[in-house]
Amino acid sequence: MLKKSAIIISFTLTLLTTIKAQTSNAERGQWFKEANFGMMVHWGLYSILEGSYNGHTLPDTTLKHANGWYAEWAQQRLEVPAKEYQALVKQFDPVNFDADKWIFEAKNAGMKYFVITAKHHDGFALWDSKVSTYDIGSTPYKKDILGELAKACKKYGLKFGFYYSHCEDWEHPGGATPEWLPRKTDAQFEKYWKEKCLPQVSELIHNYNPDMFWFDTWGDEQEKTFISDKRRDQLIALIRKESPKCLINGRISYLNPGDDIDFLEMMDNTYPEKLQTRPWQTAATMVNSWGWHAKDYNWKPANEMLGYLVSNVAKGGNYLLNVGPKPNGEIPLAAIQRLREMGGWLTANGEAVYGASHVDAPAIQDVYLTQKTGTHGEKYIYASIAKPLSQLILPFPASAIKDCKLLESDMPVQFNAAANNQVSLQLPKILAGPCTGIQVIKITMKN
Repeated sequence: MLKKSAIIISFTLTLLTTIKAQTSNAERGQWFKEANFGMMVHWGLYSILEGSYNGHTLPDTTLKHANGWYAEWAQQRLEVPAKEYQALVKQFDPVNFDADKWIFEAKNAGMKYFVITAKHHDGFALWDSKVSTYDIGSTPYKKDILGELAKACKKYGLKFGFYYSHCEDWEHPGGATPEWLPRKTDAQFEKYWKEKCLPQVSELIHNYNPDMFWFDTWGDEQEKTFISDKRRDQLIALIRKESPKCLINGRISYLNPGDDIDFLEMMDNTYPEKLQTRPWQTAATMVNSWGWHAKDYNWKPANEMLGYLVSNVAKGGNYLLNVGPKPNGEIPLAAIQRLREMGGWLTANGEAVYGASHVDAPAIQDVYLTQKTGTHGEKYIYASIAKPLSQLILPFPASAIKDCKLLESDMPVQFNAAANNQVSLQLPKILAGPCTGIQVIKITMKN
């Protein structure tokens, strides 16, 4: 009897601990679920190469591993000798970098948080690290880039976070390298883990008090060996101890993120078709590359990226949109144009995005439904329409609707009862012809 009681007590304590952890995670991540839209920045030594080296430009099929656009992988894919690549430290001098301008553009674009590559796979630290000389302190620039960005984020009210490559590190002798290179031993990786990874994560927490860590794995064979559950939990425990507020993404271990992360991270530019059971996010590019690629002209239109944003929000997720600044510190003009176009749309239609949640209704192609409750209990449903339409059938009874209008202009939208207890919206002509952007219908429901 005593043994059975002890088992019951043990089980109860375990259950209470799990519930407490889940509650803590939910409270810590509440701002993330309401923010919906953020900016990611890939910037480092690779920006200097601009996607090209020694007569080769990504993608390049004449090299064995260069058939890809990602300019931040230039060292390995374009076969730049390590010493030559690491010598770029002496060229990194972004004289036009202005943290205030960067965050001002993010703020005006409607973004609520900001994530920058504190250390990418090349191993270069964008701050003056105490455990490595391969960092900003060894460049001609030397200034505290991350500190200036943290200050600007505080000024403009954005949350601040770091991308940190915890598995791949091409500078440290024990860091993981691309799959086509000789595999490091687990003992070598453990040396990197203790000498560089864990201390640098701790440095970033103590120096800059971040709100988020964005870790990067993608389910390859090396992850199975190097990012074991034990190491994953060790890194999480470090962050939880030193910064309980700090969010952690699921790509800390893409194969097995565990229960103590704060949100799932989709693969690059990947958008799920259905609602996810946990908070989630897609990190995405404006072009093909993440880091600055001078010959990547494949800029996505602002409307396309807004479509990804509202589609993610309708499925309970966030959209983290990347910018790759030039080596001199300037944001490309094409990126600024799109950021401002997106910000203009969100100024008029952000009500359908920020703090909005999923609507449990059958999906309609190119129409994204979100909802929210007003301060006095009013219930609103928003239909973000990304294709030309003259009529829209929604699975709600017409008798439940109090008012229906175009969100950006308050133009009334007529509605009538339809078959199967649904409602038919007769859309304005602006939505029936070639559409220049996503239009949002705001539906006020009766209490």
